[in-house]
Amino acid sequence: MTSVVQRLRPVLPDLREAPAAFLRTHAERLAQVTPWRVGREVLAVVVLLGLDVFPGWISGDWRLSGWLLVVLGAGYVALYLARLLFPALALLVGTWVVFSTEHGGIAMVVMLAYAAGYRIAPWQRALLTAVFALALHMVAWGLSTPGLSGPFGSWVMLTVYCMVVALPFLVGRYAAQRNALVAALQEREERVVRERRMVSRQVRLRERNRIAQDMHDSLGHRLSLISVHAGALALDTGLGERQREAVQVLRSAALTAMEELRGVIGVLRRDEEPEEDQVRRTTVGGVDNRTVDAIDELVEGARRAGVRVGLVRGGQPVPLPAKVSHAAYRIAQEGLTNANKHAPGASVRVTVKYEPDALVVEVRNNPARARTTGGAGFGLIGLGERVRLAGGMLHVGELPTGGFRIAAVLPYEDTAASGDEPSDDVSPDVEPAGPAKPTGIRKWAGVGSIVLAGVVVLVVVGGYTWIGTQPITKVVSDELYDSVSVGQSEAEVMARLPGGAEPPLGDIKSDSLPEPAGSRCQYRVADRQTYSSRATKVVRFCFADGKLVEKSTHLQGM
Repeated sequence: MTSVVQRLRPVLPDLREAPAAFLRTHAERLAQVTPWRVGREVLAVVVLLGLDVFPGWISGDWRLSGWLLVVLGAGYVALYLARLLFPALALLVGTWVVFSTEHGGIAMVVMLAYAAGYRIAPWQRALLTAVFALALHMVAWGLSTPGLSGPFGSWVMLTVYCMVVALPFLVGRYAAQRNALVAALQEREERVVRERRMVSRQVRLRERNRIAQDMHDSLGHRLSLISVHAGALALDTGLGERQREAVQVLRSAALTAMEELRGVIGVLRRDEEPEEDQVRRTTVGGVDNRTVDAIDELVEGARRAGVRVGLVRGGQPVPLPAKVSHAAYRIAQEGLTNANKHAPGASVRVTVKYEPDALVVEVRNNPARARTTGGAGFGLIGLGERVRLAGGMLHVGELPTGGFRIAAVLPYEDTAASGDEPSDDVSPDVEPAGPAKPTGIRKWAGVGSIVLAGVVVLVVVGGYTWIGTQPITKVVSDELYDSVSVGQSEAEVMARLPGGAEPPLGDIKSDSLPEPAGSRCQYRVADRQTYSSRATKVVRFCFADGKLVEKSTHLQGM
């Protein structure tokens, strides 16, 4: 029993910290107000006044002057806006005001009940608020509707509470729980994405370190041997001037390759993700030698190696992103390499042209003097991927004259191609945090509120269905009323009056004239009713000294 009481006890905030926390929370909420939310509140106020205040004023049921009507409307608006700060208090006050006075306000109570269910987070506090609202509703109902008494009156009172207070309250609580669940799932999804990216980044860093180590141990060693042997060969006195120049070109190329290799290895061994220009930049003497401006040096080096190559530049140079400039350099480099490999001795032309909207880089060569076997083509495949990532287009193919052409169109802006983002795929031996199975709390979040709301609707509909199926026999027809006359004996009249079940109208004695002194009266509902009168016709038979002393009719207000 003690544990149950402790669980039902609401979690009370620290009284010393509550005011500051209250002001801080609502200040943050006020800072998040948008024009859409303001417009929504204004529309709700208009609807509230239109449903609760103006109908009573137009129909004339409220005998209020203009200023009193303005005060009533302002009070309704203030009570409606109070739900934003004090939802529980607003619901309790609204329940008492609406059901204890003749001014009504069902729309007001519905809005306040929904807001209370939506905004009251602890379920203990929500339960206490609903219980207190029921108690206030019962007291107010007894004060404002004295004509509805008995079991039927209690059932009507409970029905009004269920449909006007309990049902909107449960719907609001369901909506709040579902919104909280969606927010939690979104936050969890973002956390899972971050974790996957971190795991993927760690895998990539580990793989880059492995590649850097392999490159340093194998390729670096080979390039060092080439450089050393080329340097030793340059000192041979038996070489001619042309052979010595070729050896010098070979040694310079080996040294340049070693410098580029050191730069790539340094980038691969970084702990953080490298930027695009850092990955593709190798500096020699502090100058980037892998950009579109370095194509001149690339062509000059090919000439020194014996390639017949010409360079054509056109247009006004435009600053290029590092990705685009590096792609242009690689196109020229790959074109010269392929021409020297597959068409040795053929003339080559390199074109770099700045068009109004794009950079065009082209490498074409004449037919080879002797045909050579083709390679695997991995260089062109990698070149096509590089151009795609730069946002450009690559064309590779043979010329009608028998030569070969490599051409690319590159944008002046840094356009990210599809698939340029880092992949979230990770190594098979690393298992990222996947979506966890929904727990029972998340799986059934909000279901309790909506189930209770369904139970409320079923009880109300079932109760009124049962009442509607009950036979009503305790009524008096016009013929029976006319056939009874004053002075007849009580036994004779009572024998003719029908018994059985009464219509569920509560206390049918209300709104009648005072009974004659010393008499006792029997009340029955008339068989024929005129509903346009907005009242129920009731007949009365009063007896004294064993005789009928009065028969009359009256209208019971609805």
